[in-house]
Amino acid sequence: MSANATHASWTRKDFISIEELSVAEIEQVFAVTAAFKRTLVRTHKKVPALRGKTIVNLFLEPSTRTRVAFEMAAKLLSADVISLDMAASSTTKGETLRDTAQNIQALNADMIVIRHAAAGSPGYLSRLLRVPVINAGDGAHEHPTQAMLDCFTLRERLGDLSGRKITILGDILFSRVARSNIWALTKLGAEVTLVGPSTLVPHWFTEFGVKVSHDLRSALADAQAVMLLRIQHERQTSSHFPSLGEYTSMFGLNKTRAAWLHPDAIIMHPGPINRGVEIDSQLADSDRSVILEQVTNGIAVRMAVLYLCAGGSPEAVATPDAPSI
Repeated sequence: MSANATHASWTRKDFISIEELSVAEIEQVFAVTAAFKRTLVRTHKKVPALRGKTIVNLFLEPSTRTRVAFEMAAKLLSADVISLDMAASSTTKGETLRDTAQNIQALNADMIVIRHAAAGSPGYLSRLLRVPVINAGDGAHEHPTQAMLDCFTLRERLGDLSGRKITILGDILFSRVARSNIWALTKLGAEVTLVGPSTLVPHWFTEFGVKVSHDLRSALADAQAVMLLRIQHERQTSSHFPSLGEYTSMFGLNKTRAAWLHPDAIIMHPGPINRGVEIDSQLADSDRSVILEQVTNGIAVRMAVLYLCAGGSPEAVATPDAPSI
């Protein structure tokens, strides 16, 4: 980590997208994440960093891992947490997102974590509200904390990502995870290849500074990590391949295709996994899979993001001579 990354102050109120982050800011999140991850192995995991703060999780799209990870992260930071989903929010009565968010702020919440099907909705709220807004996934736009935990996991396994070859396989077109990871990985110097059916991996993605391939064997051949993505039926307005069976026969990762990878290559997936579609169960559960490590790192990454956007100092927790958290 560079000295500048360690000592620069975090100035962002919100955490909306990877696209807008500098490399130094990404490194700051990693440094604070590493500090909080050390607390997760202690007998007493809770730290007082956000004691007295109230965080509202406004999840207007289904989620298991992300919502639980944010809840756990907030509670481990000693914050009070209130979680709302679509069924429990007044949006079902016709209230606008703006009114819902402004009412939550008026109720003295200190931070809002939002997942929404509309791309741009967290950014819209961040400009409207005085409290920090954290993007937990907005449509097909970005999922910035997922990308941070993916890259943090890659750094733990591979070290410096500069020059590392990472392949992202699957439904790129509709994936906010892919977009955030493309931004993060390319900023960190990785060489990214996107692979899948031409309908889900259009050539225009090369404008992001990545390679696009429809040849799975060549895309896997020199990859040091392969990141699988779920087929997102809920975002597709028309069929982009004849059937799940055909997709699996062409692009599903099975034992034969895993043999095309470098022997030390790791397998990643943001979840939820469609076992037998994107990946065979034996590979998802194999020693090469880091899927559950990604889940664990998701807690530490979200602790770091909540802490920083609440005004926490990176230097207070992330430098070698910092007092214990």
